[in-house]
Amino acid sequence: MTQEISVHGTVAEGFEAVREEFAEFVAGERGDYEGQLCAYVHGRRVVDLWAGEGADGDSLYGVFSSTKGAAHLVAALLVQDGTLELDRKVTYYWPEFGVEGKGALTLRDLLAHRAGLVGTDTGFSAAELADDRALAERLADQRPFWRPGMAFGFHALVIGALTGEVVRRATGRTIQELYEERIRAPYGLDFHLGLPASREPRFRTTQPMLPTPEQQAQLNALPTGPHTLTAIAYNRHAPEPTDLESLPNDRTVRAKGPASVGGVASARGLAGMYAAMISEVAEKAPLLKEDTVAEFGQPHSVGYDLVARAHKSFGLGFQATADTWYPFLGAGAIGHSGDAGSQAFADPRSGLAYGYTRRRFAFPGGAAPENDRLALAVHRAALASR
Repeated sequence: MTQEISVHGTVAEGFEAVREEFAEFVAGERGDYEGQLCAYVHGRRVVDLWAGEGADGDSLYGVFSSTKGAAHLVAALLVQDGTLELDRKVTYYWPEFGVEGKGALTLRDLLAHRAGLVGTDTGFSAAELADDRALAERLADQRPFWRPGMAFGFHALVIGALTGEVVRRATGRTIQELYEERIRAPYGLDFHLGLPASREPRFRTTQPMLPTPEQQAQLNALPTGPHTLTAIAYNRHAPEPTDLESLPNDRTVRAKGPASVGGVASARGLAGMYAAMISEVAEKAPLLKEDTVAEFGQPHSVGYDLVARAHKSFGLGFQATADTWYPFLGAGAIGHSGDAGSQAFADPRSGLAYGYTRRRFAFPGGAAPENDRLALAVHRAALASR
């Protein structure tokens, strides 16, 4: 007998349908489901829901690639400040990067996943994956896997380290330090690039989800091989292949917060960050000007992703969310999903900021399928609330 899962939390007037949609989804899940949903509209929290035994609104989860949104919000702030220039060569900031044919690559192309540096020939150790500086040092010497700027592919485990090294060379500070000082601490966000020991009791260990027989058949049909570009991008060709699902369960990863995959957050933290990006929150002006949001959210790499082997759409460090995931969103929607199923984005045209987390990995990776219905319900309510 399936255990009934209760939904907790609140929604603002006009967002009751979101709670109903979330409750309907949760009712169809297995008894160990655990997740959170949060949304802001024009800087006001309008949805704050969670479900699952042992979970509450303050629970923290590994959010995998949703971390990239926090890292590249820092990059966007530095571009807005004039500290970084998108069309300068990466070597202007990081001279050692220019070997093996990488000398002409611009920062813009780097952020758009066009560098061809999805990994290294021999892979990374677990210690290196937790350390952005170590990753950057290895990648500086690596020959690209395609001609830089001529194609794109998801730099799944390394884009944050590459961006982070440019940031460090330009400012003398790490992405993690700047994120803490300029974004997380001022807004009190439960979205951490480096989880303090004091918050460890709130972390919920990521757990695998076994695929159904139908899903397993789909997995078995995928091309496989230890040295494919996909395998290299996810470090499966290393002497100790990376178990992606377990990355956040490593205290070293949580403590260091590598800027590609090491973030720990609640749905409140995810949505709160994107709300602060585009809206006035707590009497603070939006972090980014409209022009900056538009440039970073504008699709730069669209089409066949050499790593994902599928159609993808990237802005600068962010996913172009309307094209990649939800066509009902306004043009210029900007965000990033995470492999366990998390999703986070801002839709500037509706004023919506959205965050979703879950504990168990959702098949097949990336934004969990339930986000399709949840994001649509929130977006409809946001438009109706104008």
